[in-house]
Amino acid sequence: MTRRSSALANGRTGVVALAAALLLCGEARAQSSGGGPLSFLDRIFTGSAATGSQPAPSASPGSSAPVPSVPAGSSGPLPWSGEDGASGHPLMSAGAIREAAANFDNCVASMWPDAARRGISQQSFQRFTAGLTPDLRIMDLMDSQPEFTKSIWDYLDILVSDARLAKGREILAQYKPQFDATEQLYGVDRYAIAAIWGIESNYSTQIGDRSVLQSTATLACVGRRQPYFRDEFLSALEILHHGDLRPEQLHGSWAGAFGPTQFMPTAFKRYAVDADGDGRRDVVDDPADLIASTANNLKKDGWQTGQTWGYEVVVPAGFNYMLADRAKTMAIAQWEHLGLKRAGDQPFPHPAEKAYLLAPAGASGPGFLMLQNFRVFMKYNPAEAYALAIGHFADRLRGGPPLVQPWPRQERELSRAERLELQQLLAQRGFYSGTPDGQFGGETRQALRGFQASIGAPADGFASSDVLERLRGR
Repeated sequence: MTRRSSALANGRTGVVALAAALLLCGEARAQSSGGGPLSFLDRIFTGSAATGSQPAPSASPGSSAPVPSVPAGSSGPLPWSGEDGASGHPLMSAGAIREAAANFDNCVASMWPDAARRGISQQSFQRFTAGLTPDLRIMDLMDSQPEFTKSIWDYLDILVSDARLAKGREILAQYKPQFDATEQLYGVDRYAIAAIWGIESNYSTQIGDRSVLQSTATLACVGRRQPYFRDEFLSALEILHHGDLRPEQLHGSWAGAFGPTQFMPTAFKRYAVDADGDGRRDVVDDPADLIASTANNLKKDGWQTGQTWGYEVVVPAGFNYMLADRAKTMAIAQWEHLGLKRAGDQPFPHPAEKAYLLAPAGASGPGFLMLQNFRVFMKYNPAEAYALAIGHFADRLRGGPPLVQPWPRQERELSRAERLELQQLLAQRGFYSGTPDGQFGGETRQALRGFQASIGAPADGFASSDVLERLRGR
């Protein structure tokens, strides 16, 4: 999953970003395809097959006729819907998409001067852009707004499964020499690397099979993130021109993330390394390069050697959940003074470490004190659900136990219509000043906390069906 960017414009892709919203603590984070990989969670959101998205036939470039749908019972790839994008962005209107698609060849050709400035030869440019056509199905994926989102416990159930853990242990044993060398050179925990590999692509079985060149060229010429994806497209051309990867290896998600740990092309340029000295940085089929490049990414993002990512904690009754904020960091000893205890009655090994409190299911679920390495996971993919899954998966691979405290599984996730209604009701009561869009971010969480405090409920910012009923006045 490519990660690295919190917004479509600047990071890695994560869990099919643009395409969906990650819900955590009642907060749905729009994932971007920023500087890194698109993750397995993306496929959960878009509902694409386990083997990844398939290239979709594009609409006839200049046509204004409706795009045909796939016949009932067909197993072929879905075409573009021919509809306006849900974001409402002018470049995502059906007319703008068709107009841009009609100009696709000219758009690609116009990037030759920039390619030349990057040292790409004209021969390479012509070779790798010959025959490119836009994949307009990506426009639907880019602007998709799922009717329902999954709960944090559902994510963890899917991602941290017994089968995935068993495969992860096999991978750790099979590539022990590569993990040994990488851990010694970069100081990055092998279990964190193996967890990312497992969650991003289920150990190379769910990489995606869309052409990265076609996807990034489409997004560079069509839709609302063209400047960002222009850089990704040109970076993909650089990768091919330099011979690090072959065109048949450069396949992945619809937003351009590729390889078992899902690098975006620009992230590949920043972090990929040739660990085995064969002259190529092959993060697709070379385990040594893959493992070392992922470690280099984490190290450069601020990984703290010898430190864990965080701790599951028991939060006392009556706790002030206004303190559960990423910006409110305190020493673990200070959190202990406020009544927090490590789950399982274990001591904290380093009470002076700085941490913030995360309560992804509000007062009814477990809490977590998050350290610097958790923030590093979030640079890889800016979603708390993803980062928590990586950290917990790494602990389980190391031999750690399941989480101690239960999740509030009786809670159901709100539909998009209910999320919109909740924001509208918060606005009517003066707690929310944003534009209701059905996606819960920090502003919605703060508004929820304000309302909860006003009615004497724990101000945990968790969007439960009970809170919605209270807002309705029932």
